[in-house]
Amino acid sequence: MLSVLGIAEPDEEVYRCFVDHGQATVEEVCASLGVPEQHVVRCVARLRDLGLLYVTGLSRYQATDPQTAMLPLLARRQWETEMALASARAEIDRIAERYREGRLRSDPRNLVEVLSDRGLILERVAELSNSATSHMWALDRPPYVGRPDGRLHSNEDEFGLTKGWLERGIDVRSIYCPQSMERPGRFAMLLRLAELGERARMLPSLPFKLHIVDRRVALVPLSGPVYDDLVVIHPSAMLDALMELYEAYWNRAEPITGPAPAGDDGLDEDDVLLLRMLKAGLKDQAIARQLGCSTRTATRRVAAVLARLGADTRFQAGATAAARGLI
Repeated sequence: MLSVLGIAEPDEEVYRCFVDHGQATVEEVCASLGVPEQHVVRCVARLRDLGLLYVTGLSRYQATDPQTAMLPLLARRQWETEMALASARAEIDRIAERYREGRLRSDPRNLVEVLSDRGLILERVAELSNSATSHMWALDRPPYVGRPDGRLHSNEDEFGLTKGWLERGIDVRSIYCPQSMERPGRFAMLLRLAELGERARMLPSLPFKLHIVDRRVALVPLSGPVYDDLVVIHPSAMLDALMELYEAYWNRAEPITGPAPAGDDGLDEDDVLLLRMLKAGLKDQAIARQLGCSTRTATRRVAAVLARLGADTRFQAGATAAARGLI
């Protein structure tokens, strides 16, 4: 039972005997277990080295409190296991890289996989999401892969998944566009993620959807409004080109940041959120979806915010809000 802590089965048996006796001599333990004296002597020596027994005088020994003695052993074994697993993971990555290189040398067509089965697409996306260790970069626009039951992910689904990446220390960078904001409430959810560490930016449009995982694989849907075909691109000049393209889009995009406190402009947090959506290029219809109101109501709210800022156009409102430190 305790072999996982580095305690051999004979030593564990002797230790348990000392636990039952409270204090005992080697001879008493020999009599209880019916084993030779030299066997117990060797076990006692190993148990003392592990800090599981100590001498109380007159050749008597007492078992150390199990929690005092064994919890440090458990912590050490956990650390050793984690180090061994990390080393094994690194070795797996090195072997996998050699495997990919070998496949490419034998047949360059292995550079790219095309997945057309929805089940396989879901499995591959989930596999890469769970195995990511360093980078998760995205050009975010429809189509979306959704869940195995066919429904699209909710805001809370996305928040939980991205929060998990951030907690694992993954560099999460996403570039969004107005088409990304079809789901009501998503913009506000992205601001929450920005507060947790996601680096998010916005562009007026994106030419295609892209995910780059750990800078070692890229996922690109082929075409169409649904996620029926997925291209998986492995390390190659093509992947390098996609990463450079991503950096170019990133440098052009405008940051999305958390809402600033309202100043003396009569603007509340909802107004600041609306200004951020204006800055991101969202039209009234998209703003209405995010706020959960009608397009007419969104248009009135935009006009009211512009009036408070003394701006005649959306551009002027954005410039004024930025100058006042509101966005």
